[in-house]
Amino acid sequence: MKNLLGVISGINIFVRDYDEAIAFYQDVLGFELIEDMAMGTEKRWVTLKPNTACQTQIILSKAQSAEKKSLVGKQAGSSVLMILTTPDFDRTYQHYIEHGVTFSEAPRREPYGKVVIFEDLYGNKFDLIEPAER
Repeated sequence: MKNLLGVISGINIFVRDYDEAIAFYQDVLGFELIEDMAMGTEKRWVTLKPNTACQTQIILSKAQSAEKKSLVGKQAGSSVLMILTTPDFDRTYQHYIEHGVTFSEAPRREPYGKVVIFEDLYGNKFDLIEPAER
């Protein structure tokens, strides 16, 4: 059963509002907006990537039902939802501070690199990592 799949192409994130989520992921975190297409009166197909070379997109889905609304900001429970890597931790960290990103801790060094946990505008947790050179 080896090699049946290619890559992870998308990860769904529930949001309260498309435009505020796009603004945060694009203007604050530096993601690139790939697609924003209307799909009826209330639904849109919104995808972003950290950069054009990345194959995995995040898909923003407006939470419509009570169940989905209760998951906004808690999709991974108290764990980290995603890990984002950067080639320049200090520059990225400073940019995030200047744009009001909430951090759960101070940056730290681990055997695998420099890391800090931060939250998106809804409370989902992310790791920001500059991998250690091997």
